[in-house]
Amino acid sequence: MSDPKSGYEMSDTKAEAHVFSSQENEVEYLDSQLNGDSSSNNSIKEPTSTGAKGHFKSFVDSFRRGDHAKNALHDLENDITTSISHASLVHAVSKAREDDEIMQSVASAEHRKVNNTESDDLQKTIKPRHVIMISLGTGIGTGLLVGNSSVLSAAGPAPLVIGYSIMGSCLYCIIQAAGEMAVVYSDLNGGFNNYPSFLLDPALGFSVAWVYCLQWLCVCPLELVTASLTIKYWTTKVDPDVFVIIFYVLIISINVFGARGYAEAEFFFNVCKVLMMIGFFILGIIITAGGAGNDGYLGAKYWHEPGAFRGEHAVDRFKGVMDTFVAAAFAFGATEFIALTAAEQSNPRKAIPSAAKKVLYRIVLIFLVSIIMLGFLVPYDSDQLLGSSGSGVKASPYVLAVSLHGVRVVPHFINAVILLSVLSVGNSAFYSSSRLLLSLSQQGYAPKWFDYVDRQGRPARAMLMSALFGVIAFCATSPKETDVFNWLLAISGLSQLFTWFAICMSHVRFRYAMKVQGRSIGEVGFHSQTGVYGSLYAATMMILALMAQFWVAIAPLNEGKLDAQNFFQSYLAMPILIALYFGYKLYYRDWKLYIKADKIDLISHRQIFDENILKQEDEEYKEKLRNGPAWRRIADFWC
Repeated sequence: MSDPKSGYEMSDTKAEAHVFSSQENEVEYLDSQLNGDSSSNNSIKEPTSTGAKGHFKSFVDSFRRGDHAKNALHDLENDITTSISHASLVHAVSKAREDDEIMQSVASAEHRKVNNTESDDLQKTIKPRHVIMISLGTGIGTGLLVGNSSVLSAAGPAPLVIGYSIMGSCLYCIIQAAGEMAVVYSDLNGGFNNYPSFLLDPALGFSVAWVYCLQWLCVCPLELVTASLTIKYWTTKVDPDVFVIIFYVLIISINVFGARGYAEAEFFFNVCKVLMMIGFFILGIIITAGGAGNDGYLGAKYWHEPGAFRGEHAVDRFKGVMDTFVAAAFAFGATEFIALTAAEQSNPRKAIPSAAKKVLYRIVLIFLVSIIMLGFLVPYDSDQLLGSSGSGVKASPYVLAVSLHGVRVVPHFINAVILLSVLSVGNSAFYSSSRLLLSLSQQGYAPKWFDYVDRQGRPARAMLMSALFGVIAFCATSPKETDVFNWLLAISGLSQLFTWFAICMSHVRFRYAMKVQGRSIGEVGFHSQTGVYGSLYAATMMILALMAQFWVAIAPLNEGKLDAQNFFQSYLAMPILIALYFGYKLYYRDWKLYIKADKIDLISHRQIFDENILKQEDEEYKEKLRNGPAWRRIADFWC
């Protein structure tokens, strides 16, 4: 019989077990302080030269391949919880001493960088202030601030609110499913991109992972194109490519500094975004009430004239709601990373529900409230909205919400923050796409050539590919700039639906395989609060959203005819996914549709938790709440 304290004693061995090699010289490791060993620093230290020539030589040398195989033990617990079972611990220790685990631990470390998670490594470079502001600013980007312009013009304000509400309810279920799977498969290379490969079908895992990577490769040029569109609010005389060059160089320069440069830039960007949204809420209420601007009291004027829905017939209004799904998916994109971040905290069964609540508050307060406010301030028939047929300047609806009513100066500040928001998303996309490409290479889904990490922990070759994709943005000088924006937006939005569907179905198949193979659900460290039914609901809605987008793509809103060009422009990600899926099937001659539940591997990469210790921890936590002050119980309920 195992010692019942063994689960808790893991916290004492964590510092010794958590010794996979660093891939970032920039990370300030605290392992030496934890272990009392000053030699535990994994970074490569070389003599530095003085002078400009010495600094340049050091900079060039930093791009050489790093030495990431200095320690042989695998990350046993990955900071998940202290309640890992004794059997899982013994299995992990024996497995950790194998030589081939060295590179897998390195890959696991890089995976956490891909997902912007808060691993033991990253949190020493990405400090708590960075994490808080990145969490608050997530979602305030191109999809919300610019992409909604064309949807508002085509469908009206009510479809925006309805579409975002539906996708928001799905997102809550997705966060729960992603959180459970992230705790179960904490040290799986590739994260949620790898779940379908062994729970559903390898071909589906391959195709969804590549389309997801393609999404983030496309988002960077998309943001640069959006930046050039945003600049046009101030001037149309300067060639847009001039600004694209400036922003392109800025984003690459930030990422040359690795995670530290990314974190500091995101902190600044997100502070500006949060302050702008707070200011917009206050000013929007004042304008609507007639306290500012030239139009007096507005109230619900624009919800009645021109109206809440665009379209003469009920079918057109329904189609308008369907048209919002992809735009909402793009705006909500990357929210699933929050569940992975929470899953790597010391108590994921507390952190994940807390993260889900924060997502819910963000959906309501940042997305829905601001969209409702737009409906009060911007008529959908304005010729200045992106996607309108008018000749006016195509501006963000948030800028128009203020400028249309005669308020001066403030629109310039809002447009400036929108520009920073666009650059923020472009910066994140460049950072994430290079890490995703590295992860695909380590999984065997991409050429090994991309499996290159330099001495500063940067995936240099993958970053080069991301930079090459960014060149697409130089189409900004073309009169078809808006068309390119729509193409890139369609690829990104649909890709997000594929990934969310894969997460939900992987969760359903995991639970079903556990049942078929007679394994206790108590082995799972965190249980999704929405359960299997929540995942089925979200997966079903993803399928319906794809069907709705197919309908809207082939029969566009307000045109009354079929349009092949619009179909491919709006639905391009689906043919790409199908080509990748059948390409994998042909190459590997693997024609099975799915992996049978009794054949699913529930042992490899999985953390097996001690059910009795989990129950004991829950009782101790409830007792602590009962005996604690009232404010703590209130905070636990709401936060």
